Amino acid sequence: MSVIWQGCLADTDYFELRSRGGHDYGVWVTTPPHYDPAAAPAPVVYVLDGNWAVGLTAPLIVTQLDPLQPIRPYLQVTVGYAGEQAQHWARLRNRDLVPPGEPVAAEFTDAVAANVRTGRMTREEGAAYLAELSDSRADVFLSFLTEELHPRIERDYGTAASGHGLFGYSYGGLFGLYTWLSGCTLFETIGAGSPGVAGRDSRVFAQLEVLDEGRQTTKLHVTLNERELLGDLPVYQQLTQHTAALLHRLSARSEAVTSAVLRETHVTGLTASFLSYLRTCRSR
Repeated sequence: MSVIWQGCLADTDYFELRSRGGHDYGVWVTTPPHYDPAAAPAPVVYVLDGNWAVGLTAPLIVTQLDPLQPIRPYLQVTVGYAGEQAQHWARLRNRDLVPPGEPVAAEFTDAVAANVRTGRMTREEGAAYLAELSDSRADVFLSFLTEELHPRIERDYGTAASGHGLFGYSYGGLFGLYTWLSGCTLFETIGAGSPGVAGRDSRVFAQLEVLDEGRQTTKLHVTLNERELLGDLPVYQQLTQHTAALLHRLSARSEAVTSAVLRETHVTGLTASFLSYLRTCRSR
């Protein structure tokens, strides 16, 4: 890394990787304090939305040294977009994090239209944002994580053979639910913060219908934000209500599911959600 980046994100390497599908990803790898893979290889926690999340989550690697509530060692791999694609991360995540065939809720299109009216998005940006949702491929991105990126991390950083985790927020949280319901065996814990479950016709409800009761052993921790539900934005109200409905059904079928309500907004909740995941799923 450059000197300035190394100073901001200590013990962090950065590299870029082009997927088999031709997409360019930026990858930040933050190692645990005093990491010695030969003596004590650590499992990986993959964090999504790297262009936004890396600065809000990677420094929390020091929680492994917390004397009051230590977190089990982990190596953080934060995944975002690289090159020209980096500036478009906010819409490209729609392609990668949203399940295939996911309906686009009216509240989402209304929110995009409102952003265009108020100047927070241009008309072209709004159209491009919605276009990515029309051909979402979380299945392809999950394959990239498990079949392309993870083998490289294993090889280059000498990671543990098991104990890996995944954390995503908003649409990343929806990806976490999709991954858990898909039965992916790479991850032993998954954190899904404020998942973007925008409607009762979300694909995750269809996945739940065919889930074998008691089949899941991967621990799933879901967080919601109080101010999403109590605020006056319909898109966040609906997101919270539908996620809560899904949670009730999940909790009734699996003891591996936990949840927490945080006193945050959708924008400020990422760090608090990540900490909640660490404390619930990865405490010593």
